[in-house]
Amino acid sequence: MTKKLKKRLYRILLGAAAFAVAIAVSRLVVWQNDNVTLLAFLAAYLIVGGDVVKQAARNIAGGQIFDENFLMMIATVGAFLVGEYPEGVAVMLFYQVGEWFQSYAVNKSRKSIRALMDIRPDFAAVIRQGETVVVDPDQVRVGETIVVKPGERIPLDGVVSKGSTTLDTMALTGESLPREAAENDTVISGCVNMTGVVEICVTKEYGESTVSRILELVENASSRKSESENFITKFARYYTPAVVILAVLLAVIPPLILGGGWYDWIYRALTFLVISCPCALVISIPLSFFGGLGGAGKAGILIKGSNYLEAMASTEVVVMDKTGTLTKGNFAVHSVVPSADSGVSEEELLTLTAFAESGSNHPIALSLRQAYEAGGNRLDAAKVSDIQELSGYGVSATVDGKRILAGNSRLMETNNIACEQIRETGTVVHTACDGRYLGYITIVDELKPDAKEAIAALYKNGVKDVVMLTGDRKETAESVAEELGIRKVYAELLPGDKVDRMEALLAEKSPKGKLVFVGDGINDAPVLARADIGIAMGGMGSDAAIEAADIVIMTDEPSRIAKAMVISKRTLAIVKQNIVFAIGVKVLVLLLAALGLASMWAAVFADVGVAVIAILNAMRALRAYQ
Repeated sequence: MTKKLKKRLYRILLGAAAFAVAIAVSRLVVWQNDNVTLLAFLAAYLIVGGDVVKQAARNIAGGQIFDENFLMMIATVGAFLVGEYPEGVAVMLFYQVGEWFQSYAVNKSRKSIRALMDIRPDFAAVIRQGETVVVDPDQVRVGETIVVKPGERIPLDGVVSKGSTTLDTMALTGESLPREAAENDTVISGCVNMTGVVEICVTKEYGESTVSRILELVENASSRKSESENFITKFARYYTPAVVILAVLLAVIPPLILGGGWYDWIYRALTFLVISCPCALVISIPLSFFGGLGGAGKAGILIKGSNYLEAMASTEVVVMDKTGTLTKGNFAVHSVVPSADSGVSEEELLTLTAFAESGSNHPIALSLRQAYEAGGNRLDAAKVSDIQELSGYGVSATVDGKRILAGNSRLMETNNIACEQIRETGTVVHTACDGRYLGYITIVDELKPDAKEAIAALYKNGVKDVVMLTGDRKETAESVAEELGIRKVYAELLPGDKVDRMEALLAEKSPKGKLVFVGDGINDAPVLARADIGIAMGGMGSDAAIEAADIVIMTDEPSRIAKAMVISKRTLAIVKQNIVFAIGVKVLVLLLAALGLASMWAAVFADVGVAVIAILNAMRALRAYQ
């Protein structure tokens, strides 16, 4: 419990004791004096609600009149003026109890978000001139080597250059199982080194690192409000002055018309004010979304704002990229097939293709180079020149003075080169030399273990259509879609074609439904930005995709998409419960108060009791990830 919470609790306990003393004073015959009774209750009132009166006075001086402090002050001071001292103190006491529950709930919600903040590294041990120097992470440059010992947090993204270890990634991904990391493996900042000492070559400055991006997302998440939160904010802005005016009218008009009964109608108006305090809604709704964001964070799902958390519940169409999203993206050469009349061997075909792809960072290019180097060969960059990446087609390069084209069948057709029609499952890379077709290489990519489960979970959670968009061959795409249970698939798409297809899908969905796109590559950034909700897969996905996305799945598990929907729906259910309950009870008791059938004690329940119940209900959102 924080110092602020403890201080407020002590104030409540001291005020309750003073209230009990005041009641005793008012009941004892020896002390039954109006002035003594007033002083006793006034002392109790100031102990309990002195800070509320002070804050209301400050707000009035600053021009901010209509808030809950003002309502409480007017109602309780009014109770004293009409001689209802116990009610005045009781209302303030129970209001403070409600405020304590509110502060406790907010503090607990912030802790769930703050747990993510614990991934911030305190220092980096960098090797400079043969010595290890401890510096701030933002002082380390790309290319420098840092040393991370067991128990320390990795401060910057990089590649392991020496040593091996296991990493605790739970703070980033929500995964309890550690991950192995050996030489040449990529590691991300924020993970905890568990076993061995490792040296890491830094590949990103701190401002561009994974941990920095995550912290930025978490810190900015609360600034993007949901439609429900915006509605409640606007509602309170007009509601509070409206009920104050109604209370004044209730206190003045009936006595003027009926010719008396001022005490009774003023008491009703004061009761009306206590009931009308909107804190149950103003606090519990944002608290519910805050809890949902924290719960999602614990599950390794970073949501950039409560507006996106709310929108996920209305997901109607989920559009997914294939490579790296539904598949592992770990490509491996499956077969090397020279054309019958090309006159080249398998080794020559693989060599020319690997050299042509040597300037690309695409996973397919990496798999070709790995297959070539697996035989003990080394790529000589001096042999390659004039490399051109042709987005959506492949590459063009000059290798030993020969013009090599390597890519899909469209690349061959564009250059008027006849190629074989391949029916094998997998990605096919066709190769041509100086306009002559040489053959093809097939590359396969494994499905992610939970990909099939993820698609089934999306349909189970009410998604109307799951659509796969890919630049891969139609045969491969249809084979993957059939295995996963995806009903719609569009293959052989260029990056521009994906955007066009997205536009068509957006036009087809219902006005209230949301379209979600899930991807991980740099080519997915335009589509992620165009979707109603963009989801980037994997904390190690491309920077462009993560920047463009609205939600980031820190693991490589597509099943977390359905989990995000579940969290969204549970959070929204809690929000709706609080809205219906709070407004329903308040309207009922307001009517009873106007008719003189509700006392100040009923008003206390309608305000503080409803607020406490709504706040406790909102705290359930913290467990929405389980």
